[in-house]
Amino acid sequence: MPGKTPAHAQVFGEVDRPEYTVAKVILESYPGHFVTGNLYRPKGRTGRLPAVLSPHGHWPQGRFSVTDAKTARQQIAAGAERYELGGRAPLQARCVQLARMGCIVFQHDMVGYADSVQLAHRPQPRAEMNTLHDWGFCSPQAEARLQTVLGLQTYNSIRVLDWLISRDDVDPTRIGVTGESGGGTQTFLLSAIDPRPAVAFPAVMVSTTMQGGCLCENASYLHVGTGNIEIAALIAPRPLGMSAADDWTREIASKGFPELQRHYALFGAEPLVMEKTFPQFPHNFNYPSRQVMYHWMNKHLRLGLPEPIVETDYQPLSQAEMSVWDADHPRSPSGDDYEHRLLRQMTAESQRQMAALVPRDAATLRAFREIVGEAVRVFIGRPLPDASSIEVRHRGDVDRDPFRISKLLLRNKAAHEEIPCLLLKPKAWNRQAVIWVSREGKQSLFAGGKGTQRVPGPTPAVQKLLDAGVAVLGLDLLGQGEFAADEKLWAKARINRGEKQIWAGYAGYTYGYNHPLFSQRVHDLLTAIQYARHELGATKVDLIGLHGAGHWVLAARAEAGSAVDRAVADVGDFRFARLATWDDPDFLPGGAKYFDVPGMAALSAPLPLWVTTTAGGNDWSVAAAAYRAAGTADQFRLTPEGPPDLDSQAIRWLLR
Repeated sequence: MPGKTPAHAQVFGEVDRPEYTVAKVILESYPGHFVTGNLYRPKGRTGRLPAVLSPHGHWPQGRFSVTDAKTARQQIAAGAERYELGGRAPLQARCVQLARMGCIVFQHDMVGYADSVQLAHRPQPRAEMNTLHDWGFCSPQAEARLQTVLGLQTYNSIRVLDWLISRDDVDPTRIGVTGESGGGTQTFLLSAIDPRPAVAFPAVMVSTTMQGGCLCENASYLHVGTGNIEIAALIAPRPLGMSAADDWTREIASKGFPELQRHYALFGAEPLVMEKTFPQFPHNFNYPSRQVMYHWMNKHLRLGLPEPIVETDYQPLSQAEMSVWDADHPRSPSGDDYEHRLLRQMTAESQRQMAALVPRDAATLRAFREIVGEAVRVFIGRPLPDASSIEVRHRGDVDRDPFRISKLLLRNKAAHEEIPCLLLKPKAWNRQAVIWVSREGKQSLFAGGKGTQRVPGPTPAVQKLLDAGVAVLGLDLLGQGEFAADEKLWAKARINRGEKQIWAGYAGYTYGYNHPLFSQRVHDLLTAIQYARHELGATKVDLIGLHGAGHWVLAARAEAGSAVDRAVADVGDFRFARLATWDDPDFLPGGAKYFDVPGMAALSAPLPLWVTTTAGGNDWSVAAAAYRAAGTADQFRLTPEGPPDLDSQAIRWLLR
């Protein structure tokens, strides 16, 4: 998490109502980045009071939103609202009623809404914001460092919670969160990652189908293999209430809620999860669903009010009464220059934290692995597969005395994946295997191309391994060889470009639901490692990735650990931070944040590793430090300028 800085909260411009007051609030989540909103406080209450954080959804104008009188009357006729006056501003209505119930309520702006003027809510791809040295949100550079609008918005909610709990009139043990639609997303995200909310009520958002349509609800890795039901479940066993409507949440009672009930039952807390569906209403947080929320907060914030709680009418605030910007509080800096500055600030803070993680001894090496190692584990998204999930289909053998070429199809049954492979196995096999990784796939094993009877023979380096009794396994990673019609490496990753403008140019709509192609190729390597260890029966398994294939080897070694004995990784000049498009086949969200490629190499310590590069050795100090901290500095070999006879040197090192 970013290092927290002072909020410098300003509370001013109080509006007095008979039962409550409403103040304007400006606070800083990052230095110079402002979170704006309104603080509702009950009158006549003393001591520490319960507090409710109330993030709003994608209403026009956010917390300033007001409907016209005709729409309000239609809502009353449909049973969606009770009052024409208060019903015109339903976002204020819940804050007013919760304040009348004795709660301090803070409703803050989503990024780019109402008074949050520093950034656009949906920043579009812009050439001037996509450079290698100065970038904005939704750029490959931002994604490579996990800098997202969702992340900023959620961090804003965390900092608001920090500020609320710091107040001497707030009871930190009685904190509620409730919001609708995109505010519902914020409600369950905040409650999932922060233990301080005691009760949550996300309205019209928790669903097995649509997971959030805005980029403020999507980020790389967020929904890979999971969904909002499981994210919402992370609050358990704290109370979780939900409302649903005639939208994507309409089937929650039969799809999602039964699973949540069983989940809560594991804690002996099944009564603490609840849903109420209003199929007669479209997407909303209207009076009937607010009534359910009031009951939930009354019960679980221990307000002690008699039921039923009936919302009464109120006088909505005008935009002028709500807005924080005035002559004494001028509008904050905004625009592209500000966005550049904010992301530079985020990057500098992250780099400071990373620098402090460089291992110095065994204890700091463990801390490094806990943070950097877990991050890489998230990026790859899969450990070594279980040996029982690997099966092999033989597609024919070619005898090339004194070795045999076997055409194989490795299957990872659990993941429903198949990998075309060639196994070159000496007849006098010494039970050592080398997995040969190349940008050209398995055809790189042969001097003339594919491994068939027409090929003159293996490359000299492969032949040297065979002569030494070593089996060599070559494979087509996803997008190589047999995966491509022309057997050339895919030039671009497959991405969701979408039909709407808001979908264009944002990595989270692809990598929020699917593993990056880089990670999928590492999955293939992990399957091959497990095959070599168990199905093939090798007692020693090495990885070798030459001519720019080393970054896949380093990531696979980081996951496989001691299942790989030695690894050779020729990374050339590759860095995740240098990729300019997020459909690049090697693009990896977050790949630049944790020391980039050298950080992955550091995770191989203390196991033997040889890295060659054409980019010099200045940024490999983190890997060298990890090996020194492990007490195995001699097991890390770095060749800053790739040798001309790399193949033969690498083979000699593996056979040593």
